[in-house]
Amino acid sequence: MNSTCAYDGAQCSITQTGAGISTTTLAYAGQEGGCPVVQAGVGTGKMGFTRASIGRLRNWVGLVCLAVIAAPALAQVQPVSAGAPQREAEHAWPQATLSAEASAVVAQDTVKITLATELTDASQAKVSAELGATLNEVMKRAKADAAPGVKVYSGNYSLYPTTDKNGKIASWRGRAEVILESNDFAVASKLASKLDDRAPIASLAFSVSRDARAKAEQGLLAQAVKSFQSKALALTHAFDFSTYTLRSVELGGLGVQPYQPVPRMMAMAADKVAVPLEGGTERVTVSVRGSIFLQGKK
Repeated sequence: MNSTCAYDGAQCSITQTGAGISTTTLAYAGQEGGCPVVQAGVGTGKMGFTRASIGRLRNWVGLVCLAVIAAPALAQVQPVSAGAPQREAEHAWPQATLSAEASAVVAQDTVKITLATELTDASQAKVSAELGATLNEVMKRAKADAAPGVKVYSGNYSLYPTTDKNGKIASWRGRAEVILESNDFAVASKLASKLDDRAPIASLAFSVSRDARAKAEQGLLAQAVKSFQSKALALTHAFDFSTYTLRSVELGGLGVQPYQPVPRMMAMAADKVAVPLEGGTERVTVSVRGSIFLQGKK
């Protein structure tokens, strides 16, 4: 009876001759890449075997073969990642996260005046035609009289039916808007008063212009960064470290919606007189959030 297995230089065998002589051999030839060498072992003798003992011995030899064959794979050393030293350095010092902000009240320097015209009629086609003609007229007049610092553009346009108590369409209602936007409140107010016979003032809104906001945020950024640095240094000393280094930084800003005095402007439109406009204020905020490494333990 013969039982043999082999893999990549590893060999296991058990042999029983007819005369009752048995030989068991276990060997692994060679060593490569740090794989262990299994020394060969040979036993020979006159032995008596039953069918059950021969089966158990064959199973044992099979298990040993698997161990020898698997040994080179198990001995492989996992490669070291190139980023490992950096990760170790990052975790070498404690980390802390903190934030700081700076804010200021900024005057609103832009006004947006909404002029609107509305029409109602039983005919959808008539409302659409008349509304379009009025819108074109107002836009033409506005652009002709507008000063260089005033932007004129169309706003919302809507056409919808109104129904009676039975749910049937009773009439059609249309609305069109023209927008005047400027940093010169007096000029915008004067232009709006010229157009209110065809498109009365419906609403207005004050805001901080993009340039004014950017200028304010630039000054606030320096304040926020200085506050962040002061907090970082205080935190570093509080934990008995001598210095810190930045790990990450994020910047953010938040504005507040402006106040919109609509009733006042609609009363102004009824007089057809250019009334001086005055905007409110907004709070502009810049925030700095980041994390630091605490270094130099005292």
